[in-house]
Amino acid sequence: METARWAAQEVLDRMPRSPILACLAVLLAMPVGAQDVEGFWLDMYHAEPTDGETLMDDLVQSEVIYLGETHSVDRHHALQTWVVEQLVAREVPFFLAMEQAEFFHQNHLDRYNAGDVDFDALVEAMDWESRWSNIQDYRQLIETAHAADAPIVGINARAETIRAIGRGGLESLGEVERGELPHQLWLGDPDYRRLLKLQLPVHAGMPEEVLDQVCDAQIARDATMADRIVRFMDTDEGEGRIAVVIAGSGHVSFGLGTPDRVRTLLPQVRDRIVLFTVSGELELSPQEEAMAAGVTITHEDLRSLGRTVADYVHAKAEEEPSPPRPEGDS
Repeated sequence: METARWAAQEVLDRMPRSPILACLAVLLAMPVGAQDVEGFWLDMYHAEPTDGETLMDDLVQSEVIYLGETHSVDRHHALQTWVVEQLVAREVPFFLAMEQAEFFHQNHLDRYNAGDVDFDALVEAMDWESRWSNIQDYRQLIETAHAADAPIVGINARAETIRAIGRGGLESLGEVERGELPHQLWLGDPDYRRLLKLQLPVHAGMPEEVLDQVCDAQIARDATMADRIVRFMDTDEGEGRIAVVIAGSGHVSFGLGTPDRVRTLLPQVRDRIVLFTVSGELELSPQEEAMAAGVTITHEDLRSLGRTVADYVHAKAEEEPSPPRPEGDS
């Protein structure tokens, strides 16, 4: 399941490059704005570059902003923090809805939100480094939101429940485990299931029944996150705040997964999806490399979805290799 998760979230890096992206990557090196991350923003609906200020002008009109990441890429965390900083600078109320925190830890998060504990005490209380190994990479993001009195909300399902679905299917869950999940999981979305089966590299040699269980596990996670987002939006504390959702790109790309589930619960919701390219920055551990199989996703595969991958994408131009230095130069 862990390999399936990071693989689904790097779908952008595995997608064939369209001519417009290839040209822009060569021709543009537009600064993002008030931060030091190199790259440029693309408006995917207008097929044009845009700047950070114009991006934020649009994002602040939303009710939900999805910031889809690859969990281990530092640039993605820096860009997420920048978006939050811009919301703070504009005095826009928001809350941080995090895949990285399971919903049953909300009591600990509430103590942090209230200022009763600091970040280090929160991590210890939640055993967070065991349940999300690189949670320290999110520290600046979380503390920036916390300093602005933005609530931190855990939206993920219990990890043990998701693993149980992947291994034994929904029918393997006990009454208590099933009761933690939303009643309606939307398991029958054909486009999403087809995309998941293309994305998940662990399907190599995997029986179809097991692959379906892995897809069900992903969908159960999506449905839980959507349910928790909407629940908090409906509270006194959440009312009037933009939900800034921090989740793997595989949960939000093309508006499938969590965004579709939120739209089902809130049909008139105004949302924006923001993704970040991997641009060669993903480093896999030897264990991850050994578990992964090759994935080929064609333009035809993605075109059949009839959806744009995101509203905005941040891209980083690939660095050209330095020319060889003539002998004798110092």
